Amino acid sequence: MIDVLYFAWLRERIGLPREQITTQAATVADLVAELRRREERYAAAFADTSALRVALDQTLADFDAPLAGVREVAFFPPMTGG
Repeated sequence: MIDVLYFAWLRERIGLPREQITTQAATVADLVAELRRREERYAAAFADTSALRVALDQTLADFDAPLAGVREVAFFPPMTGG
């Protein structure tokens, strides 16, 4: 079981701040592909992964990062600072 968190416009498009899912995905990219297949709202939210960042257990990661042993996956848009 993995906790999946959605922030900013992802949360708005999907309609959830977080959910627990059971997955066989090996990487973040596999998880995204699985989520896209769920429903149209997920497909829309994950249509352009270049506009997203991901953190695994609160550490920034790439979409090819493995999910083995991960308890939390967070998806969010790039941060802007100033």
